Amino acid sequence: MTSTKPGIIRRLFGAMWALITWIRTALANIIFIVIALIIFFAFSSQHVAQMPADTALRLNISGLLVDQYSYTAPLTQIMAQSSPEQAETRVRDVVEVLKRARDDKRINSVVLELQHLRGGGLSKLQEIGTAIEAFKSSGKPVLAISDNYTQDQYYLASHADEIHLNPMGAVLVTGYSSYRYYYKDILDKLSLNYHVFRAGTYKDAVEPYLQNEMSEASREHNSLWLNDLWQTYTEQVEVARNLKAGTLNDYINNIDQHLAQAGGDTASLALRLGLVDDINSNTNLRNRMIKRYGEKEGQYRALNHLDYLAFTNAEQPKYEHNIGLLTASGMILDGEQPEGTIGSSTLSTLIRDARADKSIKALVLRIDSGGGSAFASEVIRQELQATRDQGIPVIVSMGSVAASGGYWIAMASDEVWATPTTITGSIGVFSAFPTFEKSLTKLGIHTDGLGTTDLAGSLRLDRELSPLAANVLQQGVTHVYRKFLNIVAEARKTTPERVDTMAQGRVWTGKAAQQLGLVDQLGSLDDAIAASAQYANLNNYGVKEIRKALTPQEQFAQELARGLNGGVSLASADSAWLIQLKTLFKPLLGSTDFSKAELDPKRIQILCLECAAH
Repeated sequence: MTSTKPGIIRRLFGAMWALITWIRTALANIIFIVIALIIFFAFSSQHVAQMPADTALRLNISGLLVDQYSYTAPLTQIMAQSSPEQAETRVRDVVEVLKRARDDKRINSVVLELQHLRGGGLSKLQEIGTAIEAFKSSGKPVLAISDNYTQDQYYLASHADEIHLNPMGAVLVTGYSSYRYYYKDILDKLSLNYHVFRAGTYKDAVEPYLQNEMSEASREHNSLWLNDLWQTYTEQVEVARNLKAGTLNDYINNIDQHLAQAGGDTASLALRLGLVDDINSNTNLRNRMIKRYGEKEGQYRALNHLDYLAFTNAEQPKYEHNIGLLTASGMILDGEQPEGTIGSSTLSTLIRDARADKSIKALVLRIDSGGGSAFASEVIRQELQATRDQGIPVIVSMGSVAASGGYWIAMASDEVWATPTTITGSIGVFSAFPTFEKSLTKLGIHTDGLGTTDLAGSLRLDRELSPLAANVLQQGVTHVYRKFLNIVAEARKTTPERVDTMAQGRVWTGKAAQQLGLVDQLGSLDDAIAASAQYANLNNYGVKEIRKALTPQEQFAQELARGLNGGVSLASADSAWLIQLKTLFKPLLGSTDFSKAELDPKRIQILCLECAAH
């Protein structure tokens, strides 16, 4: 074949067209930026120019409580302005705001607006509750207002001096539970073979594919941590509200009798039992709040907590020495991942960045994860160990969940902190995937061919799994479990045999885990930060958050979104049931490419599915 060089006229017109395309694209981008800047400054001009004095702090805690905001695409950040409530609220922001406001004379009180809080786990609620109690020590009042109070909302409200409820509202406390769908019958009807390989008697993540009901082993260990959480919840709420021990259990278990005595009026029942302090219609409450705090744009005068955080950030001192703070939140996956998910490459890069920062003298890793890929967990653990080898102390702070893979990465630390209600442990391993050969046969589809070895084509999803492949997969899972036991044993200064007696996939609360020697201390993130300062011999230090750098486009979109929404940072969040479905199926289904066989160690999971909802 031969090629001829385009003529000069063709090349000239091509160059002209390329120039026109470039100019058109550049103009479109400039117009977009100009319009965006006009919108941004128009909204920004409405903001208060300076920190107001003698004002209430409005804690509008909404969405899910998280340790790290989930990544939201720039365009979504700009367009998702239909609701003023956040999809997520970062716990550290709330705790830091309360800490600063405690001694700030410009703040006279705190108002908890809890109506849009969706939950986030007892551990996160406890950290905010502790911060509320610390704020109250200043003598400033805390009020809680909502039309209704769900279980999580009521926990925070119980720490307030006054709880206000709508006349049509209720305190909706029910207790903790763990229910899942089980699929064995439908898998049988569809002729699907689900192949499961696991190490750990209590590693029940795969049970829904093997049977139609919870096993006795699963029922045993889940009841322990669920009852532990509920006992903690009821004791702390009853103490905060000066209620008689057993009040909440009596309220729930005899709710029908209590309601009959109250004529079916849930609000008056809550008031009679001392669960709330006052009942007010929205109009009456608004008028009372305006009378108490002053009026601004038809509402009571108050400063949003994120605005207060922005005001006071500029007032914080600069330090020569810092504690580095990293957050590992979400499922652990291989490679690069956005915030809200833990990517082995992404987090490893951030750990290396912390090591390279000469101002960082110790590193605190906040873990809020039920695990994921064993391979990715080990990559992260090795990077943390390299940090310790360089002489930089590493302290782990466990959030609501640090189980399975989350516990694996915690083992590369000088000290492990958990809250009393952290869900941890789940030291066990599994791998699972379906094959469809029987389903396809019923449809009249058959697979045939040949391979050069006994393993060639043995993991196709349209073929029966061979005994050789099954044996190899089980040995891989068993090997990873033994490695898990050895890592824990070395970190906790014990033997693999002793770890095995506590492992087998069991889930523990932080309190129980400390008694077993699986964690060192009980306390909050701030406690872990203080401990890291002691390891580094620091008395005067700052906290430096280490985050994945945003691109210029992402930074611009984020600032524009904040401007459009009154300074509130937006983050996306799926509904709770959708999150559970994604968590359940993502690690189990694996590749659906029928043509590829995978004996890949990256398929082996150290994941705690029952931890996801707590």
